Amino acid sequence: MNFIKNHFVKLLSYIALALFIRFYIIEQFIEHPQAVWIQVIAMLIVFGFGIAYIFRGTANTIEETTDVLKDRTKLAGGFLQALGTAFPDMIIGVMAAVLSLQVAATDHVRAINLAIIAAAATFGSNIYNIIHGMWCIHRQNIANTKQKGILMFPPFKWGGTVTPFSQHKTTPSVREMDGAIQVLSALTLLTSFVAISMVLFGRVSVGENPIGGDLYQLIRPVGFVLFVLCVGVLYYFRKSHKPETLDIEIEEEISYYSQQRTWRIWLDLILSGVAILLTAESMVKCMEIFSQLTHIPFVITGVMAGIIGCLGEMMVVHNFSINPKGRIGDGIVGVSMDNIVTTLGAAIVAIMGGIFLGSNSLILIFVIILTANTLLIGQISTLKNSLKK
Repeated sequence: MNFIKNHFVKLLSYIALALFIRFYIIEQFIEHPQAVWIQVIAMLIVFGFGIAYIFRGTANTIEETTDVLKDRTKLAGGFLQALGTAFPDMIIGVMAAVLSLQVAATDHVRAINLAIIAAAATFGSNIYNIIHGMWCIHRQNIANTKQKGILMFPPFKWGGTVTPFSQHKTTPSVREMDGAIQVLSALTLLTSFVAISMVLFGRVSVGENPIGGDLYQLIRPVGFVLFVLCVGVLYYFRKSHKPETLDIEIEEEISYYSQQRTWRIWLDLILSGVAILLTAESMVKCMEIFSQLTHIPFVITGVMAGIIGCLGEMMVVHNFSINPKGRIGDGIVGVSMDNIVTTLGAAIVAIMGGIFLGSNSLILIFVIILTANTLLIGQISTLKNSLKK
């Protein structure tokens, strides 16, 4: 087998590069005091290789493995997709929370700042996922209306072309669209529960408040309740709603994984998640140093870090949109599931006791998330109507 085409070898190269970045580049050139220009170059290396090579390659692997696994396991492709892409979102928040708890006794201000990063990164990633997913479906709806291919990000060609359903070999089912709307509705309820709980039960008074305004925490009892709710939602929507007949032609195109044993496919999916996790951790450390160098507020740093964790999911749903393989339904369910898994991460962070938001950031983040959810539901409804014609 050709070396460059060997999927397993490529996966190992992703992990090897992620390990090299995490335990050499980060420790030697990012965390230790260096000249600013050296740190900047090191950051560019981390983000360049992380996004262009590791995230992009693992996104393709996740797309291919979940396409086969959903037929063999009867689990929803979006559910499997989220398992592979959501853990970076979780690990960003959990890492920040762990660091917050470690310094809480000696540096109260830094502990709060790190807890703010944990919350902003966790919920900030939900914003990017939903808005990007909404844009992808919006462009698909325009292509369906005009009955011609259109650029994903006009006038740029690098984003690919979205083609109308009339030119697709297979299309998503109405039942899939119903399932995506239901998952998004559940996500809206969970997000509202978090926001309301923080306002009603989470206001805290501290001696030295680094943000200067009101401070809110997602308290531990609410974290336990949120954890149970998230697990329940993931379990309820775990099954696929896609007819098997829709994937006959598609599976022929994915000759590699369709010929592999199920355990091997699961292994590749897990390895993809490991590579993404290691890379995301390195990027977060870069963001922390970047914040120190530029003096950007921690909540902004957290929101910026949120995009790191959701890049894998964004790439997957983007690929599903520009490639007419009938998997847009999987992509949208995956976006919603990814954000529910991220919210599960917020519950874990709350149980650990390390998640805070200021009043302004709390209002803005949750209002944007709920607005984006509503807009995405509207676009899915329009897409569903085109399927009925």
